[in-house]
This record gives sequence, structure tokens and C-alpha cells, in this order.
Amino acid sequence: VQLQASGGGLVQAGGSLRLSCAESGRTFSTYIMGWFRQAPGKEREFVAVIGWSGAYIYYADSVKGRFTISRDNAKNTVYLQMNSLKPEDTAVYYCAASGRASTRLSEYGYWGQGTQVTVSS
Repeated sequence: VQLQASGGGLVQAGGSLRLSCAESGRTFSTYIMGWFRQAPGKEREFVAVIGWSGAYIYYADSVKGRFTISRDNAKNTVYLQMNSLKPEDTAVYYCAASGRASTRLSEYGYWGQGTQVTVSS
């Protein structure tokens, strides 16, 4: 499983970005997909997770109501739409694949390379 994240960038507070994460293999639809982020000097933290069909979705409290996770199994891609961005959302964002729905990093065996999101005040 190879994951490629993209879509990061510099945006002003209140703005929006959409991250994408593409899986290069043929097994994307069998994985539960998660987004995590790591700010400078902090540990990597859970952001959102989506089940195989998209019916199961769960968010960290810090992003609930502002971020939306979705997936397109036909395109082997998971998305993270980020609205109303805040400076505290600044981090490297990582997508990851797991065999089970979880907020724990240890449950995810496959990781993308990360994409930088910077929110200016």
C-alpha cells in the first residue's frame, strides 16, 4: 500500500483547503482511512477516520464541524475538506490506512508522506 498525500499549502485564517490522499494499489476499498497531523514540537494526533464505504466517520473534537472526511473508492482517494481554518491547525497532515477503525496511531500500518498546512493569522 502506497499513499500519496497532496493539497497542503499556506492559507489565511478562516480559509479552506482540501487535502487528497491517493492509494496506488488495488486494495483501497478494503482499508479504513484516517487523517492525522503533527504540529512542530508536538506529537502526531488523530484528526478523522472513515470506514470502507464512508458510512462510518469520526472526528477529533478540535476539528468537528469544520473538517469533512470523504472517500472515492473508484478513484482510490480519501479527502479532507478543511474549512474555517485556524492558526492552530498548522501542521503536517498525514493520511494512513488501517484494517480497523481507530483513533490510535498504532493501529495504522501504512502512512503517506505528509503534506504541510500553514494557517496564517
